Amino acid sequence: MKKLILVRHAKSSWKHNVIDHERPLNERGVNDVEMMSNHLKNRDLIINKVLSSDAVRAKTTANAFILNLNIDKYLMDLNHNLYDFSGQNLIKTIKEVDVSINTLMVFGHNHAITDFVNTYGDKYIENVPTCGVVIIEFDIDNWADLNKGKTVYTLFPKDLK
Repeated sequence: MKKLILVRHAKSSWKHNVIDHERPLNERGVNDVEMMSNHLKNRDLIINKVLSSDAVRAKTTANAFILNLNIDKYLMDLNHNLYDFSGQNLIKTIKEVDVSINTLMVFGHNHAITDFVNTYGDKYIENVPTCGVVIIEFDIDNWADLNKGKTVYTLFPKDLK
């Protein structure tokens, strides 16, 4: 059994004159990260590995979740392939995760996140919002065998406001 925790990066700011990859979180994004990650503390998640896009907004979101969930920071790897909007690199990256990892947390971007949860989960979600969390369980022993799983949990910022 494998568990995947997908998190779309929090709301980013467009008011800075930077390339897309370097956009920071805006105030709402920072507040949502705190609210969502602190709410997830109640789930007692045991996370074996964290992967994040290396875009500023994704890694900032990931770092805050790591801090608030007391995840060992050495479990996180930044992966430029997760700076992916189509979803092909997201799928490829997940399939390449070591078989020893049972619970994987991934921070990425839309439309890749929404497409992934609708392809591999069993619950249709029109749009995973910024800072949205979706947990899918897979009845597999190896990430390379990724197939349709069961969407077991969703949490969106609007659920807590």
